[in-house]
Amino acid sequence: MKIEPFALERYFARYEFSARFLLSSSDCEPLGLAELLAMADDETRALWDDLRLGYTESPGHPLLRQAIAGHYRGLDPDETLEVVPEEGIFLLMHALVSPGDHVVCVAPAYQSLHEVSRSIGCEVSKWSPDETRGWRLDLDALRAQLRETTRLVVVNFPHNPTGFSPTREEFAELVETVEHHGAYLLSDEMYRLLDVVPNSGLPAACELSDRAISLSGLSKSFGLPGLRVGWVATHDRSVLERMLVLKDYTTICGSAPSEILALVAMRNLDSIIARQTERVRRNVAVLEDFFKRNRRLFACNRPTGGSVCLPRYLGPEDTSSLAEEVVERAGIMLVPSAVFGFGDRHLRIGFGRENLPEVLERFERYLGGR
Repeated sequence: MKIEPFALERYFARYEFSARFLLSSSDCEPLGLAELLAMADDETRALWDDLRLGYTESPGHPLLRQAIAGHYRGLDPDETLEVVPEEGIFLLMHALVSPGDHVVCVAPAYQSLHEVSRSIGCEVSKWSPDETRGWRLDLDALRAQLRETTRLVVVNFPHNPTGFSPTREEFAELVETVEHHGAYLLSDEMYRLLDVVPNSGLPAACELSDRAISLSGLSKSFGLPGLRVGWVATHDRSVLERMLVLKDYTTICGSAPSEILALVAMRNLDSIIARQTERVRRNVAVLEDFFKRNRRLFACNRPTGGSVCLPRYLGPEDTSSLAEEVVERAGIMLVPSAVFGFGDRHLRIGFGRENLPEVLERFERYLGGR
């Protein structure tokens, strides 16, 4: 297997911990350890206080898997597998596709969603949204790309980096289209539940089809990326069994402390998501005011969900040059669309952090003083 360097992660490695301000973070405001532990009930507090740092069960802690399954309609705990979110993509691709298979993936996207299958030897077609239509995806365009050899379709809603989500009706039609074709659907749902537009959330793909696999976790909507806890959920247990065999060559099992903390988070899902949702909605309003004041430089489709969007930059230079200038002179990290392989005229903006108004103000002052 020959896999390409992960452009976005290499870019973050250069600036994430050296830049003073981040304007392109993909996650929500991280919770503190004490803050999370304060939410523990008697059972999870006892599990934490009595924890011994040994190996854990490879599929995941039984109570955690039970909590995860309870988050879905009609799902059994044995139809879930705990993974590090990135690991889940890697394991699923290796369990599901083979050299010569055809894969369709929404693009732009988190690179591993298409690069892992390409590195295996699959032919990958990219299904791109239409910026002029609010980043909508054309289902007829997807149907035109499906082939006899199409094994897998990969989607991500709310979409990173545009913030787009289809309607429930469009999503149901998408799931039905893939199932009818006989392919599998991988639905990256890391931003699920984080609705910028009220009542716009989608059901999990695994609830709609036995041939759909939902990928989710605590990194984005929950604001708990440091736990490194995610999961895949599907009614197709044979897929999970193949992934579990492969997991012996990656993490083997999860982190014991992280699993208990993840259990606390899952048992407090409603309150955590409500706080993060309130923050992103508040920040979207701040961001929209920024774009109105700077309409000569930016044009942005309003995101439907998640904590990122992809405005078009209307200035003279490309966004890679702009991002390099801004991080060096103003200490503000921006992510240009080039790291997604999507031209060089857009910037990913993250609006899930508490300090967004302050960072935007600094960015605006810098732009005004150039």
